Amino acid sequence: MTRIAKLLSPLLVTCIALALPAAASAGACANAEIVPAADNLAQVRSATLCLLNVERTSRGLGRLTSERQLRKAAQRYSVKMVRERFFDHVSPAGSTLTSRVRGGTSYLRGRVSSWSLGENLAWGSDDFATPSKIVRSWMNSPGHRRNILNRRFRQIGIGVAIGAPDDVRGRPAATYTTNFGSRVRR
Repeated sequence: MTRIAKLLSPLLVTCIALALPAAASAGACANAEIVPAADNLAQVRSATLCLLNVERTSRGLGRLTSERQLRKAAQRYSVKMVRERFFDHVSPAGSTLTSRVRGGTSYLRGRVSSWSLGENLAWGSDDFATPSKIVRSWMNSPGHRRNILNRRFRQIGIGVAIGAPDDVRGRPAATYTTNFGSRVRR
């Protein structure tokens, strides 16, 4: 991806998100409008999960449950993207969602006979970093929406890191990673 395309991608997602109505009401979830900060990340993750579950349950799908190992992988990846200033599903070193979950967690270890994983990424600054704006942008993007509404996914790990993979000139920003998963144990 060219430098210009990398810079325009978050802007395009934000423009699309603002142009289309949100299906989930942010009012249904506490803290959906807070800008992430070091002291409120638990509330941000909780609001994000709530908003994602509003989207799912309003369409007759089961709720996602928070899963500790998926959260571990998601949090590490959000921090890595901010620290190393990149924004992509494949890290500069070549790690993928599957390699991050397999190598850095116990989620797929043991007696797992089948599994499925998915990942959504986003970042925003100022009010565009709130859980409601992030979930709205995902719902207005076909690939992200597909992950959120995938009936096979039952578990989720949500990682939120303070900062952005790009220069936001000191403005408050946050980078989100959601790792969706399902697994069948033998």
